[in-house]
Amino acid sequence: MSENKFEPLKLENQMCFPLYAAAREVVKLYRPHLDKINLTYTQYIAMMVLWEQEQCSVKELGQKLYLDSGTLTPVLKSLEQKGFIRRFRSESDERVLLVELTKDGEKLKKSAEGIPQSVGACIGLSPEEAIQLYTLLYKVLGNVT
Repeated sequence: MSENKFEPLKLENQMCFPLYAAAREVVKLYRPHLDKINLTYTQYIAMMVLWEQEQCSVKELGQKLYLDSGTLTPVLKSLEQKGFIRRFRSESDERVLLVELTKDGEKLKKSAEGIPQSVGACIGLSPEEAIQLYTLLYKVLGNVT
């Protein structure tokens, strides 16, 4: 049998591998910044949504973050224990669990303000390259979800 038959199985020929490795390395860049404000990366992205919206359902939050409830629930529980969010049932529909920013959660926003720029500076992409990568990544997400 020819070696060419297995060419698609080489790691260097996989689009998923550099995407996976780059994501891990970028998240690592966030760690020192997030340690200072007592957040994990997943907690940080959840807070980013809440800093924008102040309140949303757990279902909406999961959709925005591409996270299932099994992953999101412990993240929200931890954020609630830290006093950054509050979870409660909707008055109009008891089945809907809402999440809302607390005053401490809102204050945390100021501490996180410089993180995107600091991490972005470490990545080494021009503004045009960053826009192109952003566009392509959201195209991939749109095609696989």
